[in-house]
Amino acid sequence: MAKTPSARKPAASGEEFALRSLQDAHTAKPRYPASDDELLRFYEQMVLIRRFEEKAGQLYGLGLIGGFCHLYIGQEAVAVGLQSALDGDKDSVITGYRDHGHMLAYGIDPKVIMAELTGRGAGISHGKGGSMHMFSVDHKFYGGHGIVGAQVPLGAGLAFAHKYREHGGGCIAYFGDGASNQGQVYEAFNVAALWNLPIIFVVENNGYAMGTAVKRGSAETHFYRRGTAFRIPGMDVNGMDVLEVRAAAEVALAHVRAGKGPVLMELKTYRYRGHSMSDPAKYRSREEVQEMRDKHDPIDAAKAELIKRGISEEAIKDIDKRIRGIVAEAADFAENSPEPEMTELYTDILVESY
Repeated sequence: MAKTPSARKPAASGEEFALRSLQDAHTAKPRYPASDDELLRFYEQMVLIRRFEEKAGQLYGLGLIGGFCHLYIGQEAVAVGLQSALDGDKDSVITGYRDHGHMLAYGIDPKVIMAELTGRGAGISHGKGGSMHMFSVDHKFYGGHGIVGAQVPLGAGLAFAHKYREHGGGCIAYFGDGASNQGQVYEAFNVAALWNLPIIFVVENNGYAMGTAVKRGSAETHFYRRGTAFRIPGMDVNGMDVLEVRAAAEVALAHVRAGKGPVLMELKTYRYRGHSMSDPAKYRSREEVQEMRDKHDPIDAAKAELIKRGISEEAIKDIDKRIRGIVAEAADFAENSPEPEMTELYTDILVESY
């Protein structure tokens, strides 16, 4: 009688092992060993984003900000944790329309960001970009894009430029759980893997896209797995913990800088406000939002860690007070800045290349 073969799991191939290796590296050292000074800086940056966005919400309510306005409240640890690991001289960032927090995490002056929000000539895009289309070549920050998912293939293009110039830089391309279902995202995955591009695709999974829960809109709800078909390794990261985000960023950056190609990171995070200022967010309960605030807030977690390390509550209050002053000053600057000159209609339209 023929022997029945035992049902044995096949050994992982080299490719399968490589796809798991980044997640394994992250799991082995899930939190960044920040010094007290570093953690204080992360805390300060997250508080700046929170207070800035709260003020932006107030100015929108007063009619001083036009168009759409998407706030970053709750997601601060993602931008701060990732961008604190970048090399400002050679790395680039591109994102969608929820972009104020990313600019602040990059160290860009809150005054020029607030001026842009209010459509003033002193704004970082001269008042022509507004909330969704901020841009700064000097900081290698390439938007701010209003078309859902459009920034992802553009990010692949930035990564191609980094590789072509051979300077060791890479690109972070942020997009949301809703944008993850766009076809152009997968086209970007394909070309990035095919050409071995130095790019980190970052899914900021805040759970609801524009208002539809992930489980109702996505067949595969574990977004970090979505690069597997393209042999892109994925990382599953708690986006509400700034030290975990920073640790994951270092693992991913080491991979792309070593010429090993793209990485897909899923940052599980949460937005406390609606998708935009016009969204009442009735698709979720107040209890759910309050539980996230009470138990998972990234700023409260960083504060608790600082106190555990012996940093006084008085020192932390001084930071909070100083940040409120910076934000108030930014709002005053924006409100008192003139609107763009009419001649600005004809600038930044076309770049002629010879």
